[in-house]
Amino acid sequence: MKKDRGYHKHSLAETAIFRYKQWLSHKLTLHNNNAQVSEALANVKAMNKVIRLGIPVCQ
Repeated sequence: MKKDRGYHKHSLAETAIFRYKQWLSHKLTLHNNNAQVSEALANVKAMNKVIRLGIPVCQ
């Protein structure tokens, strides 16, 4: 039943948004819509970089 509704993907999306808000900011600081999109993308890029730094590399 959960697979039919995509519960797992929904849960992952909620976790990602929670991490974004905890690490970076609860709200966007810029007022222009285009600037907010750019700010959010920059924050996500920074968050992804931090996550990649913490992942061990297997050889």
